[in-house]
Amino acid sequence: MLRLRVDPEHPDPAVVARCAALIRDGGVVAVPTDTLYGLAADPFNARAVRQLFAIKGRAAGHAVPLVAASEAHVSQSLGRLSPPGRRLSDRFWPGPLTILLPAPPTLAPELVGGLATVGVRVPKHAALLALLFACGIPLTATSANISHQPPTSDPDVVARQLRDIDGLFDAGLTTGGAPSTIVDVTGDSPTLVRAGAVPWEDIEACLRA
Repeated sequence: MLRLRVDPEHPDPAVVARCAALIRDGGVVAVPTDTLYGLAADPFNARAVRQLFAIKGRAAGHAVPLVAASEAHVSQSLGRLSPPGRRLSDRFWPGPLTILLPAPPTLAPELVGGLATVGVRVPKHAALLALLFACGIPLTATSANISHQPPTSDPDVVARQLRDIDGLFDAGLTTGGAPSTIVDVTGDSPTLVRAGAVPWEDIEACLRA
């Protein structure tokens, strides 16, 4: 495992570039988010996605969420958001709101777990955003833990538990907190899939505005 230490607010571009190269080469890297640590891999690389599942000890059939650098990044790589999705992204990104949109066929099949949708959000974390821009594509963001074990905000715990990852993009402790709220905007009206950090009442108010 290559451990790359980085300032969470002012990441060294050389360190970011080195981590991005690991991911572009098909590696699986633990990364900080605005909540907990996640596992980042190229979602269009089936081999990398299979390796991610093997590292977590996770069975196929479980969808994996993504993170992206911006709404434009999402549109270019995954497809345009619906008008309600765009309103929500304008209001709550960057931040802990995951929006479900139709999954493009270019994604690794294992990633969507047999579903027709994929979840994506723009995280509020400077080092991770720098990495996303450097990679040029959205990345996976499933929690950096063995399946059925608790996720963590501590990179030292990640290093002890996940010895088979290719890299650890270490920005120190993350803030933790509630997981992202998940909203499906693919139907006639947006629906709440998972309650989380963004209250449903705030989402409804945004959509009514």
